[in-house]
Amino acid sequence: MNDAKPFTLLIAALGGEGGGVLADWIVECAIAHDLPVQATSVPGVAQRTGSTSYYVEMMRAPAPAGAQPVFALNPMPGGVDVVLSSELVEAGRMVERGFVHPKRTTLISASHRVYTTQEKMQMGDGRFEDERIHAGARALAARYLSVDMASIAAAHGTVISAVMFGALAGADVLPWPRETCERVIREGGLGVQASLAGFGAAFDAVATGAARQALAGAGAGLAPKTSPELWAPLLATLPAPMRENAAHGVVRLLDYQDAAYGRLYVERLQRIAAAASEAMGQPGNARALSEAARLLALWMSFEDVIRVADLKSRRSRIAQIRNEARARDGEILEVFEYLKPGVDELAAMLPRRIGARLRDWATRSGKLDAFNRGMHLPSTRIHGYLMLRTLARLRPMRRGSLRFHEEQQAIERWLVALERVFPVSPAFAAALAELPRVLKGYGDTHRRGRASFERIFDTLVARALDSDTGPAAGAAQELRAAIDAALAEPEGRELERSLEKAGIEPRPPVAKPIVWMKKPRAMG
Repeated sequence: MNDAKPFTLLIAALGGEGGGVLADWIVECAIAHDLPVQATSVPGVAQRTGSTSYYVEMMRAPAPAGAQPVFALNPMPGGVDVVLSSELVEAGRMVERGFVHPKRTTLISASHRVYTTQEKMQMGDGRFEDERIHAGARALAARYLSVDMASIAAAHGTVISAVMFGALAGADVLPWPRETCERVIREGGLGVQASLAGFGAAFDAVATGAARQALAGAGAGLAPKTSPELWAPLLATLPAPMRENAAHGVVRLLDYQDAAYGRLYVERLQRIAAAASEAMGQPGNARALSEAARLLALWMSFEDVIRVADLKSRRSRIAQIRNEARARDGEILEVFEYLKPGVDELAAMLPRRIGARLRDWATRSGKLDAFNRGMHLPSTRIHGYLMLRTLARLRPMRRGSLRFHEEQQAIERWLVALERVFPVSPAFAAALAELPRVLKGYGDTHRRGRASFERIFDTLVARALDSDTGPAAGAAQELRAAIDAALAEPEGRELERSLEKAGIEPRPPVAKPIVWMKKPRAMG
């Protein structure tokens, strides 16, 4: 190591994570060892909670008497020794900007995600692929360490900056021992024990090689409450590409309904697997089976009033909100739920025949949305909490509801189509497996998604099923294009344009009334 060359460190953190405190700790450690040091910070654009980068340059050994090193204010691409990131996509940004060099840089990153505004705005699954970021980091860094910093911070009740400091020290890249870091934390005087515990856990995870080099592989265990001895044999009957998502799906559906519903889910996956058995080994087939398992679980756990009330009234949610608001013990925190129930939501949870009659009447009379009124329900007060829990307790009645009946019919229709096309066109079946992506939410969101689903199914999918020779060449690409178009915007215009390109006659524009408003008089 060339002691005359500065040690350079770039920290990428989100707002509120203590990145400034971390930079101060590093500077204090350098000063304690008589190392010339300089730290600068650059606030970033406010996406999520805002991002800030901290850049530290220091000498690796004390400067000779009278020497005054000159440090750079900003990092240079390819000129950073260590990049430390508090979140996975932030690590990806540092790689993209060229700060990670394959012959020089050690990249230490948290493995958890804090989703960006761009990801949340998408109608479909707009998340960046974690594994692509991991793969890029492994390929472009001289050394890559991925640590579950969020879990360590939560387990020890500390902020992530202390965990980042421990991971940095454990990577053996700092020119001072662990004891110096711990002494500086103690001298800080705030949250010392929790910070030391988080620091030590991260240090040990990295130093002992327990840091994750990538995401956990397939086969993650079931939660204890799901009785692994009961479900593991069932899941073992599924093809390998299905098993990981199927395990998560069983956990979700047991929480959503009951064990019988979980078994129905596995039986449906077995039907898909049987239909796909002749196409095993085909390109894209593994992804199709994995996506089918994931999307079927999401579809079967559709969001109705009962589910929403259950999720909003759980203790874990209130605890999470208190933690995010940093409410101390004894402090009062009130949570108000903004709800806008209408006739459609009411009809969906009623018994099938009664709900259908109510919805038909509301549709004929033009009153489907007439009774939608926004309301603010205080879920942390007795009457608000009891209202939500009463609705959540209706779960045993869900099987007899209108919405449950309609969703199961649609699922069976989709499954039958998959069973028919998998043997003759695995490529089209892989695209068909992704069609449930357009379904989500409840109320207006659900109605739009269901309309898009039925429009695509009644045109492209029905055309493929009616053909004696199976789906035509290019049918899979047309189906995927239609799915992407349906998720591009909520009005359905992009979907109709996509269907028109595939040879489907477009629907006429939906008529909308024009309301003439009286011009307001100028204030005299």
